[in-house]
Amino acid sequence: MIAAPEKFPTLTPEEYFTWEEQQLEKHELIDGQVYAMGGGSKNHSLLAAKFITLFTTHLEGSGCDTATSDLRINIVGTNNYTYPDVSVTCDDRDKTTTQYITYPCLIVEVLSPNTEAYDRGSKFRMYRHNPALQDYLLVSSTRMEIDLYHKKETGEWLIINYQAGDTIELKSINLNFPIEQIYRNLDLNPETESTQLL
Repeated sequence: MIAAPEKFPTLTPEEYFTWEEQQLEKHELIDGQVYAMGGGSKNHSLLAAKFITLFTTHLEGSGCDTATSDLRINIVGTNNYTYPDVSVTCDDRDKTTTQYITYPCLIVEVLSPNTEAYDRGSKFRMYRHNPALQDYLLVSSTRMEIDLYHKKETGEWLIINYQAGDTIELKSINLNFPIEQIYRNLDLNPETESTQLL
């Protein structure tokens, strides 16, 4: 989740890395401005954890890495850095960096009412320029519903909506699973999110 920009001068990536090491919160860097990342709901955290467990188990021994929201993504061709909820990279170029990855094939964002427009809009517009990205998964934290943005071989993006009874197909990592596997034992009553997207 992202909040209003902090009141700072424009930062270079090097200045941003140095400055953020001294902060208690995570911050995204967009066009030289830092944005504080707010906390999420219980469901937000549980859903992200389920995806991390699922992907890590499935990709064991594959050479691919599954990352939590503590790992930044550098937007290809820019000095912008974001913190997705979950990311997977199978690209050897990402093995040479220590503070971020650049070429994820799969990104997961767990939605909240206050960040959904950002995740579907400007954040996806940044991510979609990445030639390695094949699947962008947007996960509801209040109902059993997942939207998959999948890049076809033609470069066009196909949007697939999954609901109860559906099997999700992630071609980027050759994984199929029932949507119920992710939402099992979650309370899907509408939640009050504590962080605002301003």
